[in-house]
Amino acid sequence: MACCAMALSAAGATAASASTPTPRTVNYVALGDSYASGPGIPTQVDATCARSDRNYPSLLAAAKNWQATDVSCSGATTTALAGPQGSRPPQLDALGTDTDVVTLTIGGNDIGFSSNLATCAGLTSKDPAGNPCRTFFTSDGTDRLAQRVDDTAPKIAAALDAIRERAPHAKVVVVGYPDLFPDDGVGCTSSVVPIAAGDFAYLRDTEKKLNAMIADQASAHGAAYVDTYTPTVGHDMCKPAGERWIEPLVAAAPTAPAHPNALGQQAMAAAVENALRCGAYRR
Repeated sequence: MACCAMALSAAGATAASASTPTPRTVNYVALGDSYASGPGIPTQVDATCARSDRNYPSLLAAAKNWQATDVSCSGATTTALAGPQGSRPPQLDALGTDTDVVTLTIGGNDIGFSSNLATCAGLTSKDPAGNPCRTFFTSDGTDRLAQRVDDTAPKIAAALDAIRERAPHAKVVVVGYPDLFPDDGVGCTSSVVPIAAGDFAYLRDTEKKLNAMIADQASAHGAAYVDTYTPTVGHDMCKPAGERWIEPLVAAAPTAPAHPNALGQQAMAAAVENALRCGAYRR
């Protein structure tokens, strides 16, 4: 993946290393939902939160040699950041004045994305060639999914402000959601992707609205935003095994349905690392 960093010459690198003091350990905290935790991906290290040691926070920490505290948890909403999630304490409790870097992936559960997909799948048999999902969610003249995205914006804003309050010296990096559906809107209705042909574009557009809102809130609240959608285009749930980085609604690889598999988590980690290398965070 291309980066804006300029390579040093061998002589320059030697001189730089001789004059640069050994950096201190970077304290990194990972917050967020199942797109950060990596449910089902081996090896699962936290059954309650369905957290993998091969999720993007773990891969990023290993690549950067950072000291990581990963409290990402499947099912998390913005509420779980400042308040408990079941028996789990608030994710924000992992932050402190010594926190250097924070990554955050949140918002999908606030708009009910998994339940929305289940609703869409259940409607497919009524009109598999049409767009029964879009018709359902816009039946009152308002796009209710778009409205949920709008309603989640102040929650993202409050979460970012709370992170800044708890970790005032940290670089906050908001990580968007990868490409779940074919970017060209051409679907693949099947037993493993039971979505009506005309609804793929609608669901794609909803995800893009969500990512755009999250990016806007990150910018408005002094955080960096990492686009994981663009680098995962062409590896959506409609692609064959081995080529897809997102599993279909009936997953084949060990991960949750409609979630990044191990390759998807690697792609997300690479996107974050590249963004950091290109200036989103330097130490």
